[in-house]
Amino acid sequence: MPAILAGIVLARGLAGDVAWGRLFRELFLGRSIVLLLGGLAIGWLGGPEGTASIQPFFFGLFKGILALFLLEMGLIAATQLPTLRQHGFFLVVFGVLMPLASAVVGALLARALGLSTGGVTVLATLAASASYIAAPAAIRTAVPEANPALSLTASLAVTFPFNIVVGIPLYERLATAVSG
Repeated sequence: MPAILAGIVLARGLAGDVAWGRLFRELFLGRSIVLLLGGLAIGWLGGPEGTASIQPFFFGLFKGILALFLLEMGLIAATQLPTLRQHGFFLVVFGVLMPLASAVVGALLARALGLSTGGVTVLATLAASASYIAAPAAIRTAVPEANPALSLTASLAVTFPFNIVVGIPLYERLATAVSG
């Protein structure tokens, strides 16, 4: 959610003349944020017993719905190929450097919190990972004029494979280095 909020602030807050009250209302009461917070609150309040009755719907169907959602995101990105050609170099550079910078911040924060080397690795990896599913959808809802092909391509085609192949081993070495 912090990444989604930052994206909305960057999209709305840097656009010149900003109505700050409207911006904060959109940040904290926008549909995507309310749905994320509401889902977290319902799951936490309901606990394992309260969510048992909805288990087949939300957990059983999740993989199939996720596959359809990702297919739709891929189709949206494919329709924007000319735009991607314009921004391709920037997307690759950003999709690699931003996770590295975020991993360093996550690792230092994890170390300051006193986490183990494994905990530092996990928090660095989480900090380096774009929210591959939630963030593009939330930004698409909150900032409809944004080009979804750019965010989807950066997260799914650049950052995700980078993190899987190169990033996670680097983040483990970083965790070992900061843990001493």
